[in-house]
This record gives sequence, structure tokens and C-alpha cells, in this order.
Amino acid sequence: MFTGLIQEIGTIRAVRPFASGTRFEVHAPGMAGALATGESVACDGLCLTVERIDRERASFEVAAVRETLRRSSAGRWRPGRTLHLERALAAGDRFGGHLVQGHVDAAATVARAGRAGGEFLLTVRIPRDLVRYVVPKGSLAVDGVSLTVAAVEGSLCRLAIIPETLARTRIGSYRPGERVNLEVDLIGKYVESFTRPPGR
Repeated sequence: MFTGLIQEIGTIRAVRPFASGTRFEVHAPGMAGALATGESVACDGLCLTVERIDRERASFEVAAVRETLRRSSAGRWRPGRTLHLERALAAGDRFGGHLVQGHVDAAATVARAGRAGGEFLLTVRIPRDLVRYVVPKGSLAVDGVSLTVAAVEGSLCRLAIIPETLARTRIGSYRPGERVNLEVDLIGKYVESFTRPPGR
């Protein structure tokens, strides 16, 4: 479980295909030395398992299977790409964001990104089957970052980015057409499941 508060921006050093997916070597000098194999790290919102650590290179290796590559932006990751990184929440930690599983629901497209009226606004085009889970003042994880929804207009979701988030993430570099990973609010999905009539 994660909170959507980014701890480091890592860089993909190598991409290595294997029989059922792709392995990624991620350079993360602030985090790699403290990791253990088998640990979960959210990489741009994807909960991935640390398979190997190279402390000399300050890097770690994770693998994404075909379903993950298909559903998320990971299928397009290449060496040099930067990633939002967050270690799993430890018992007793402060819970500053919202409940984030690291189970990406879909990849979405950035519609607009930039300053307007003195604030930085990010507008994302939400896939139709996820729009019902996105509500004003609700939570949405974009590339693993916990954000608050400012407004929803049809399939467009507008998010106002505070300066602290802008400084700690790569959201300020987003451009229209860029693919981002979305995870909608977990609570909304459970409420829908519990209230759905049997057999539907």
C-alpha cells in the first residue's frame, strides 16, 4: 500500500525483455541503498517488486509482466526516462496522501498542462469506463502522485497542482498527448461493488 507522496525521481538505466515481460534497471541513489529484495516500490504508480539491487550502481531492478505493460505506460518506458518512486507504506508512518495500491486502472492522455491565472493546472482525459469514479474534491493517483480533483467536465479531469507537488515531481514537464498512469480511488470501487445487485 502507498500514499501517493513521491520520495524520489529515478531514471531508467536499462530495459531488458524476458519471456513474459520486461525488466527495468532503475537508478535511484536516494533509495537503492535502503531497499531489500522482495520489497514493493511504486514506479510511476505501478507496484513492482524489487528483484535485484546493485548498490555500487545505486540502482535496483524490477519486472513488469505483459498485462502490466499493456494496461499502463510501462510498455513505452525506455532508458533515460524518469519515474516517480515511492516505497511501500510502513506501519506507523504518517498517511499524508490517500490509499494507493499501485494497481494501475488504465493509461490516460494529458490534454493540457501549464500555468493559468497564477496556478499550474493539469487536465487529463479519463477513459470512459473510469469517469464514474472521478469526482470533484476526490482523490486520483496520476503516475503514482496523489492529487485532488478540482473539476470534471465530461471525460476531462482538471487537477490544480500545488507548488510543493510541482517541485517534487515531474508533472511540470508533462505535455499534451503524453501517456500517464491512472489509479482511481479504491474506496469508490469497493462501494460500487458492495451496492451492485447480485448477478450484475
